[in-house]
Amino acid sequence: MSQKTKVLLVDDHPVVREWLAHLINQQSDLQICGETDCAPKALQMMGTMSPDIAIVDLSMKGGSGLELIKDTKASHPAVLLIVLSMHDEAIYAERALRAGARGYIMKREATKKILQAIRCVLGGQIYLSDRMARMMAERFVAARPGTEGSLIENLSDRELEVFRLLGSGYSARQIADDLHISFKTVYAFCDHIKEKLKLVNAHELFREALRWHESRHKT
Repeated sequence: MSQKTKVLLVDDHPVVREWLAHLINQQSDLQICGETDCAPKALQMMGTMSPDIAIVDLSMKGGSGLELIKDTKASHPAVLLIVLSMHDEAIYAERALRAGARGYIMKREATKKILQAIRCVLGGQIYLSDRMARMMAERFVAARPGTEGSLIENLSDRELEVFRLLGSGYSARQIADDLHISFKTVYAFCDHIKEKLKLVNAHELFREALRWHESRHKT
């Protein structure tokens, strides 16, 4: 009997982890080797449990998913990574791939797509939705300078995380606590964001972050 592929789950929602664990453990070739809701714990488990593949969200306790992906690729390069997130793939999928992920799935996708993504990545391929693959191909063939999207894309991963949290209503102190960075560093990121998005002051920054957040969560 062949050995099953070991899967690590990293998500801050217990219901999501329970659902994924049930789905994956039903497969004859896959098994859950561990689960956590915390980035530092996840990195530790990469070393102690030696998963073949990890499914991670972008929002979690103790840090961001993008930073976890980068840290994992640096310290445990053999672990394959798939992002499963509610965050818009149009904004985050390319960043996740650049960070070291091999696939990106929206949580609204059908269950069979998750299993398809896992097996696709285990087979040495990159998994993206058809929509996202088309978008990335279009960007590669013809970039569209001067659009709002291009300005957002100028933000670093950390700057985008700060911008997203601002739009979600977080204060600078809450952002510092959530990302485990100093209060002063948050303000430095805000200054960089204002410059890159061509915003004049903090009021414009908060207004733009809120508008952007609302535009990404329209039903």
